[in-house]
Amino acid sequence: MSQDPYELLGVPRDADPDTIKKAYRRLARQLHPDVNPDPETQERFKEISRAYEILSDPQKRASYDRGGDVFAGMGFGQGAGFSFTDIMDAFFGGTAGGPGGATRGPRPRQRRGQDALIRLEIDLAEAAFGVARELKVDTAVVCTTCHGEGTAAGSQPVPCETCHGAGEVAHVQRSFLGEIRTLRPCAACRGYGSIIPDPCRECSGDGRVRSRRTLTVKIPAGVDTGTRVQLAEQGEVGPGGGPAGDLYVEIHVSPHPVFSRQGNDLHTTVGLPMTAAALGTTLTLPTLEADLVDRDGAVNGVPESGVETSFEIEIKPGTQSGSAQVLRGRGVPGLRSGRGDLIITVLVETPTKLDARQEELLRELAAIRDEEKPTGQVREESKGMFGRLRDAFNQF
Repeated sequence: MSQDPYELLGVPRDADPDTIKKAYRRLARQLHPDVNPDPETQERFKEISRAYEILSDPQKRASYDRGGDVFAGMGFGQGAGFSFTDIMDAFFGGTAGGPGGATRGPRPRQRRGQDALIRLEIDLAEAAFGVARELKVDTAVVCTTCHGEGTAAGSQPVPCETCHGAGEVAHVQRSFLGEIRTLRPCAACRGYGSIIPDPCRECSGDGRVRSRRTLTVKIPAGVDTGTRVQLAEQGEVGPGGGPAGDLYVEIHVSPHPVFSRQGNDLHTTVGLPMTAAALGTTLTLPTLEADLVDRDGAVNGVPESGVETSFEIEIKPGTQSGSAQVLRGRGVPGLRSGRGDLIITVLVETPTKLDARQEELLRELAAIRDEEKPTGQVREESKGMFGRLRDAFNQF
């Protein structure tokens, strides 16, 4: 087979570096010993690796194009070598220096900070109509002494003497393929390529310190337990004074003594004497907005707000226990639009203690209504499955 590196990789002589790399990746996937272990394929893999080492190096490629013998001494025995990063490049489409094809070289000291989460408990009325709250948060902030640089006054980072600023060091390992060279982060500088000889005493070279600060968060109307409000760039400042992450405020709504929430609807139960249920009456009930009104009659400090704090409902004569009235548009506002309903369930209360006169009057009423000895007939909707089946068979 030809020893021309261009023919081995199947590229024209004027191919650019990107075309050469793609050709090598394609062939390496096909010919790698882990995929095709036969000796002939291993030999072919060595040849394309030698060809790629020449054409990927501008100096070696120029020497070959001028007619120089760059194959001399490039056998896969003693003195030969190729970078394991190129093999990783072929299989994973990136470089071995980092995941997802990260660029080789020193990593930056400045990185984005982590997101932070804080839980906030609010009342049902505040969740329904929105509220502004002040929060005290404890997060990492930029060091005011070194302004995120991590160095003491008058000093600056110096190049690492171990990796000479590359942030990586090569490790050579012998294998049946020859010498495999891998790049690893420099342990002396932790991959930064530089060392801070005189770190800032306030932040110990990290560029950030922890601090407690006060933020104002606006909770929109319609939130519920589990809703998260995002405050962009209010989280942890990153190492080296890097950009801050986001702060998420997770809402927890405390139980309400009168109303319960189901979606955007409000539910409440009203106890009613049996006489009022039988004769009918008018009830005055508080609104959820009443929780927002302070002692001076203002909402959020604004006087004469005109918030409705109560409303009336008509209980019709003969109202049964468990019946419900639906008041449209008196529930919780939606996060985007609309407003839920208020569902009022009536619970008729039967007296448990009667004096002599009350008992006499009730017995007189029972006699008038012929209810002294009620039959206790089962209502159609109360029958179970077997009762309905029995009735169906009795029809035949």
